[in-house]
Amino acid sequence: MTAVKDKIWMKDSEADNFEAAEGVTRRIKSYTDELMVVENIFRKGAVGSVHSHPHTQITYVVSGKFEFTINGETRTVTAGDTMLKKNGIPHGCVCLEDGILLDIFSPMREDFVN
Repeated sequence: MTAVKDKIWMKDSEADNFEAAEGVTRRIKSYTDELMVVENIFRKGAVGSVHSHPHTQITYVVSGKFEFTINGETRTVTAGDTMLKKNGIPHGCVCLEDGILLDIFSPMREDFVN
C-alpha cells in the first residue's frame, strides 16, 4: 500500500519500497502537507549523491555508519546521531556500514509521492 497523506495510523508493513539509488531503498512512512517522515535503508558502499532542495531536513541515524557531507563539512555519524540540513544546503553521504536513516522533511517532498 502506498503512503496516504494525513493517514493517522501507518503500519510498517504498509510502506512501499522504492529504489532511491543503487543500494538505497526509500520507504515513505507518514506525511501531511507540512511534514514527512521517510525511512532510507542503505547497503554498505551506497551513495546519497550531494544535492539540495527547498525543504528543511533532519536526519536521524537509526543504525549503521555513514560519512556525511553537509555544506562542505564532512563527518562520520552512527546510530543515535542527527543532522540538520536547512533548505538549499548541499548535502550527501556514503554508507560505511549497512544502516537505516530516518529523514524528516518540512514541508513534505511532493517529488517523493508523484
